[in-house]
Amino acid sequence: MSGIKKNQKNILSKLNIEKLNPMQEEAQQAIHSGSEIVLLSPTGTGKTLAFMLPIIAALDAKCAEIQVLILVPSRELAIQIEQVIREMGTGYKTNAFYGGRNFSKDRMDLNHPPAILIGTPGRVSDHILRETFSTQNIKTLVLDEFDKSLEIGFEAEMKSIITSLPKVRKKILTSATQEVDIPSFVGLTNPVYVDYLHEKIQQLKIKTIISSSKDKLETLVDALNHLGNQPGIVFCNFKETIQRVSEFLTENKISHGCFYGGMEQIDRERALIKFRNGTHQLIIATDLAARGLDIPELKFIIHYHLPLRSQEFTHRNGRTARMHSEGTAYIIKWVGEDLPSFIPKTEIEKVKKAPVRAESEWTTLFISGGRKDKISKGDIAGLFIKQGLLEIDQLGSIELKHDCAFVAVQAQKVNELLPLVDNSKLKNKKVRVVII
Repeated sequence: MSGIKKNQKNILSKLNIEKLNPMQEEAQQAIHSGSEIVLLSPTGTGKTLAFMLPIIAALDAKCAEIQVLILVPSRELAIQIEQVIREMGTGYKTNAFYGGRNFSKDRMDLNHPPAILIGTPGRVSDHILRETFSTQNIKTLVLDEFDKSLEIGFEAEMKSIITSLPKVRKKILTSATQEVDIPSFVGLTNPVYVDYLHEKIQQLKIKTIISSSKDKLETLVDALNHLGNQPGIVFCNFKETIQRVSEFLTENKISHGCFYGGMEQIDRERALIKFRNGTHQLIIATDLAARGLDIPELKFIIHYHLPLRSQEFTHRNGRTARMHSEGTAYIIKWVGEDLPSFIPKTEIEKVKKAPVRAESEWTTLFISGGRKDKISKGDIAGLFIKQGLLEIDQLGSIELKHDCAFVAVQAQKVNELLPLVDNSKLKNKKVRVVII
């Protein structure tokens, strides 16, 4: 046990976390001692770390096959969990498989099977049907945001996967939703519930902004300028609306990113990267961004459209006022519009005319080399500071991927920087450095 505690201390140190929160502590104890755990906790409270710490502690270092399968509803969540596990620095190989990723890349990764496999139900089911990996050593199954996977139509794939896992001894289900039904095919008999949904963040404020026009675009622009330079999400119900809103914001010189299901995967990933590093402080999104994504602490969210169900309203609001921080959810309401019954009585926010939100001070650069080239964040920082002549405070966050990297740099320095670092060598690889 002392060895486990020491290893956990090392992991938390790498993640710059001083101590676990109460939910993570209780979940860890339940997973260590139980075989069926249902973890219910709001978005942004650290569920991934809560289940990964005890899972990693129980892995068999001598086993050369997959030991843990984590099923997730979206490719973004798969990529995010993979990144978290890599940052934990456990030494165990981890891979994420999902639709849109080249199947040949999956096969290459399976030449040396990972200890932990994260995947969307469709892609994992496809692999199992093709018998591309052995399921005989998979002892732990995690259904992360399981209700979302069911909601978007993965029930058949999940059922097929679970029936093909004969040696599973531990099942962990997570959700940010209350009163979800667990399907019988999951095979739970006497699960232990770790429920922190009752601890819903009290710091969340819900306010209404009145629009005199049924077309709320001008009210949205006024609201965003009124709220100023702080990070937030504008939620819409349809991708067509997002395109229209995006065009109007661009016309009004409000910088932003977009995130919805119809976008190419690479564009969705880059939108989130720019949002995380501050290149964009604003993102316009469908409910795809309402949960399960690694995005920064938000000061506000805006319901440009209200969702049709109370659950989506809750999940959207859960993107702000997280982890005991304050935040506000704004509803833009046409003066002649009736709000649905699940909306509580709210305070009216009077929007004051304000200058256009300032442009971000950051720009994102793409580097054509990553972990597979033995490149580290330190290598990139060294190149930009020593050869690129940047000051430390002019270099923002660095996201290192398998075959590339993304770096935030102060926008005013980019034109001077690029000629100094583009086509430079990092380790033994000549890399391109370009603006995205």
